[in-house]
Amino acid sequence: MTAHEIDYKIFGEEMQYVEIELDPQEGVIAEAGTFMMMEEGIKMETIFGDGSKNDKGLMGKLFGAGKRLLTGESLFMTVFYNTILGKKKVSFAAPYPGKIIPIDLSLSGGRFICQKDAFLCAAKGVSIGIEFSKKLGRGLFGGEGFIMERLEGDGMAFVHAGGTTAKKELLPGEKLRVDTGCIIGFDYTVNYDIEFVGGIKNTIFGGEGIFFATLTGPGTVFMQSLPFSRLANRVWAAAPKMGGKDKGEGSILGGLGDLLDGDNRF
Repeated sequence: MTAHEIDYKIFGEEMQYVEIELDPQEGVIAEAGTFMMMEEGIKMETIFGDGSKNDKGLMGKLFGAGKRLLTGESLFMTVFYNTILGKKKVSFAAPYPGKIIPIDLSLSGGRFICQKDAFLCAAKGVSIGIEFSKKLGRGLFGGEGFIMERLEGDGMAFVHAGGTTAKKELLPGEKLRVDTGCIIGFDYTVNYDIEFVGGIKNTIFGGEGIFFATLTGPGTVFMQSLPFSRLANRVWAAAPKMGGKDKGEGSILGGLGDLLDGDNRF
């Protein structure tokens, strides 16, 4: 498998986007809804599956599309080609505040495992597949279920994460315990399992869940400080209740304010 060789530049701090430069006939694949802008000469095409070399023929396309359904993604992906002479640029934006991480698959042994919603875009020729958990405990309590995404090939891929990111190089046998939602992805050489926190007080009153993700080297692990699920939970908890109506939380008057502005009717 030989992916297209692409050049790129990442812009921004909190709301980033990646600009990819394409030579003539080069292409990049992306998740639906991540496109930001493109220069004249770039052609956009919607396809089944990921459009990799493993995706040839009708059955290959259907299988590729089916794999994406299992990861909770759309049946379709979008390919952007440079159809004219000269270099042209196309850009893709992260869907929420955080960082975009470039992954050179040729330096990761040709395979990288990531959480289901982390993939942003990749060079044409990179295969976007699924990674099944072979362990029941990991599948039930690992935070990502039985299925994660597997990026395969020898080109560049880009994943996004919430908040600030951290990178850890694990030595053979070295272990790292991580909150299950804080994992972005890791090299295929890293062993991923779950571990019970232990202790009645930790389990009931700790507030951090009852399982850790245990990552054992060798390999590289990427982590995020603000998983989207955690952000969504905080937003939901702070959202106005009772039919979406703000009842004065945080104000001095509180409910009395509703009486004064006529919101309460008898």
